[in-house]
Amino acid sequence: MRKTTVFLLVAAWLGGVAAFASGPSFAPDAQFAGSTTKGWHSFGHAAWSAKDGVITAEPGNGSGWLVLDESFQDISFYTGFRCEGECEAGVLLRAEKTPDGGMKGTFVALNESVLNTYAVTVNAAGEITKREKLPRGGVLARITPPPTPGAQGGGPRPPRPNVDLPLKQPDTSLRPKDWNEVEIFFDTNTVRSFLNNGFQQGAMTEDGDYGPIALYAGKGAVQFRGTSYRDMSLKVRDEEKVGAGFRKQRLSDFYYSWGTAAADFNHDGVLDVVSGPYIYYGPDYRKSREIYYAFPSNPVTEFASDSTMEFAADFNGDGWPDIITVTFGGGPGVQLYVNPKGERRRWQKFAVGTGVQSEIALLRDIDGDGKPELVYSAEGRVRYAKPDPADPTGKWPVHDVSEQGYGWSHGIGVGDVNGDGRMDIVDPYGWWEQPAAGAASGLWIYHRAGFGQFGRGLMGGSVMAVYDVNGDGLNDIVTSLNSHGWGLAWYEQKRDSAGAISFTQHMVMDDRSTKNAGGVTFSELHGTNFADMDGDGIPDFVAGKRYFSHLDTNIDPDPRGAPVLYWYKTVRNRNAPGGAELLPQLVDTHSGVGSDVLPVDLNHDGVMDIVTSTRFGTFIYWGLPHHAASAQKKP
Repeated sequence: MRKTTVFLLVAAWLGGVAAFASGPSFAPDAQFAGSTTKGWHSFGHAAWSAKDGVITAEPGNGSGWLVLDESFQDISFYTGFRCEGECEAGVLLRAEKTPDGGMKGTFVALNESVLNTYAVTVNAAGEITKREKLPRGGVLARITPPPTPGAQGGGPRPPRPNVDLPLKQPDTSLRPKDWNEVEIFFDTNTVRSFLNNGFQQGAMTEDGDYGPIALYAGKGAVQFRGTSYRDMSLKVRDEEKVGAGFRKQRLSDFYYSWGTAAADFNHDGVLDVVSGPYIYYGPDYRKSREIYYAFPSNPVTEFASDSTMEFAADFNGDGWPDIITVTFGGGPGVQLYVNPKGERRRWQKFAVGTGVQSEIALLRDIDGDGKPELVYSAEGRVRYAKPDPADPTGKWPVHDVSEQGYGWSHGIGVGDVNGDGRMDIVDPYGWWEQPAAGAASGLWIYHRAGFGQFGRGLMGGSVMAVYDVNGDGLNDIVTSLNSHGWGLAWYEQKRDSAGAISFTQHMVMDDRSTKNAGGVTFSELHGTNFADMDGDGIPDFVAGKRYFSHLDTNIDPDPRGAPVLYWYKTVRNRNAPGGAELLPQLVDTHSGVGSDVLPVDLNHDGVMDIVTSTRFGTFIYWGLPHHAASAQKKP
């Protein structure tokens, strides 16, 4: 930064980070990349040196610290580290001087099996004289509340069925005598640490301290590389930009829902939009009516509990479109709101399903009867539900597609994978072939495949698209890889001489260390969908970032990154890997997505529009006809 030559500006760092594994998930203010420790000072007995961005500590004469000359309160920190043998290593945060010439602060130990966090006191010789393990903190709270006296834990989770899944959580434990990566986020009174892109390990401490970062070497040689940090207390808002092919209209300023749907709810011949408790009436979408009690959620501390997803169709067969809301986990499940057919009142509600496990669901015609079914996961199974025509407001009959153990919380899609004319279902663990006897004839035929990647203990995408990406006549799969992390890819379908189906992954976008299509990189692709956005007859992929997907915490990578929305143009190019490319086209930088996103031609002008409902409200992005026409001609 401005005080030292051993730190490079972020722009320079972004071009060369690939030399070290994946690097930090945040955009750092600075990264150590020099051959001198200028800008830092040593404390204690260890000898510190630097070469080509690698810091080496030799504590032969006793323990010691390398202390940054700058101080912080809330901080994002990253480093790679390796012990050459048995060693003690760690990071001290908010280091403050003590009257006896020593230091105190919050210490994350790097040589233990997990990243335990301690309050430590250090004497004037650089030796840790007091070490007190801090209580657990973090989880889904930015500010960890004090523990409730006498409170008990939730107990062990029920065992997962023993099935051989194609995607398995990688080993993220400490790698002795090898390089490891650690990210630490110290915000308010909460320390969140991640070892080798594994699960959060959180701790709670007192807020208010202020001081520098310090690297620690207790015994044995230790190396640090790629050391990076960011002042988390300084928030930066990106410039608002709307893509050239769209006009933005805000329907609501409040956070009610992560889902949206469109239908002609009042039978005036014009599509309307529903998001959460409100229907917005076309053609101008300036008038709205409440269908159930409207209570906005706090976008920083609350999830939209009543509507994770929302769908519209005529579920009771009276000719008027109804609405279902879907909430995963311990929420209300599937709620049916019956259209009052023009009566000026709130809609009658019926609980038609419970126990939804997946954060993503789809409304698709699975069985070919012309009426859509709700496709989702519950109780570890991929399944679908549909109303009983004789009792549409009662509990909907459920049909299991998979055995237990294959249902997952993120990622689900519907399409004809094998070209037999029947709808199949995909999730991150593979695809299920609909039997020739029909959708409701029993469990479907499972085909093993992996369509996701793990990061911080999570994986799986949003709406998974099934369409022919490269024009070879075989349907491929396009999906985000981790709704709460990084990754977007398309999977090329291939067949051997016997007709057996396999898939080859083609990455479109990964994390900050990789070369991504169009130079676009963003995390938390929790809302995706697909449609022919430019009228060239080829489906395209729509994706955006779900801002604060796990509230105002640092559980997910880059949670404060710009809440962008893009559509990815499918370009068939035989010179590209797999014969196709997905090229990003900007829609907006200030809305993002919820649990899904809705591409729909609202005004029937032949150009796709996009509706999205997020923590920032509900928006329509009107597609501009002249721009869509020109986009068809672009390579």
